[in-house]
Amino acid sequence: MDYRKEFPIFENGEKHYLDTAATSQKPKKVLDKVVQYYERYNGNPGRGSHELSMKASEIMDSARETVRQFINAEKTEEIIFTKSTTESINLIAYSYGMEFINEGDEILLGISNHHANIVPWQFVAKKKKAKIKYVELDDDGQFDLNDYKYKLSAKTKIVAVSGVVNVTGVIQPVKEIIEAAHRKNIPVLIDAAQSIVHFKHDVQKLDADFLVFSGHKLFAPMGIGVMYGKKELLDKMPPFLYGGDMIEFVTEQESTFAPLPNKFEGGTQNVGGAVGLKEAIDFIQAIGYDKIDKIGKELDMKALFEIKRLDFVETYCTENVERTGIIAFNVKGVHSHDVAFILDSYHVGVRSGHHCAQPLMNYIGIPSCCRASFGIYNDDEDIAKLVEGLKKVKEVFGI
Repeated sequence: MDYRKEFPIFENGEKHYLDTAATSQKPKKVLDKVVQYYERYNGNPGRGSHELSMKASEIMDSARETVRQFINAEKTEEIIFTKSTTESINLIAYSYGMEFINEGDEILLGISNHHANIVPWQFVAKKKKAKIKYVELDDDGQFDLNDYKYKLSAKTKIVAVSGVVNVTGVIQPVKEIIEAAHRKNIPVLIDAAQSIVHFKHDVQKLDADFLVFSGHKLFAPMGIGVMYGKKELLDKMPPFLYGGDMIEFVTEQESTFAPLPNKFEGGTQNVGGAVGLKEAIDFIQAIGYDKIDKIGKELDMKALFEIKRLDFVETYCTENVERTGIIAFNVKGVHSHDVAFILDSYHVGVRSGHHCAQPLMNYIGIPSCCRASFGIYNDDEDIAKLVEGLKKVKEVFGI
């Protein structure tokens, strides 16, 4: 099946979009559902006894249940809607980190983490006088389990890692990471922003304590995210945002808070985003992860083969480690921004820069790179255009 036809953005003009790791394009089914919601059902959930308000509440409940099933959470109360992966991680850092991490404690992060899973922990460490330690990578660019197990200690109060490295596409050993931490009763946060679109996440099988992701990388609109947390942990954590709908009773001097999930959902929620997320999950499940994985791996294999034939291009991954459809590369002697600019003249969209992963860039020993990432709407023509554009880069810079 040609899934490209499901995405209206490709109907007008030549587009070879190879930046799905930054944000996915949206299928018409998702866009139509969001428009339908605003045209027919728009109301403020939980804030009225009229038809539209109650319908909006029903829609939010349905979306929450869809997410619960999607990641196999035990309870719907464990699904907290946020605006993004970044907000989800900040929620955990503020509500769990500031409450349970103290002076002398340690926070263990992957050196390949996205900034969103580093900077909030730097804030916590500074405020609580705790220490951050980083797990290094092995020779294949994989999370080094030996280094990890060595650095886990009684001082470690949380582990926070990515399911997939956003720069290189390397799939990290999440199950083993969680198991090792749990042997020492240490909770683990999994950033699934890059992984959730590629393969199934079962939080009960993983025994994940926290798992976060964004809708916009999952064929859903921007502005909707998910934070999953085990109920026993969420019950102990203080609220993150204070205000409407997260309270139980308010007096002039004191307030009590609503039960989960409302406790962490202060303010009017993004119902349209939740509608889009539900439809995007239904879209993914209709295709099936097996098909999505097959398409991604075939595109990645073909693209990597073609790129490696270009002796003026260097890549930053090995074929000895399992990856999703992401290829990090540089044209030798040319800045990544210049490469991306020339590729854009061929209607090829790739990301350039440090990819919100400067510690990883420093670890690899490069200031920046280009990244081509694939979705179910990509095909062989996209790869051919990428290669054509790279040859133009060589010509322009006289390499």
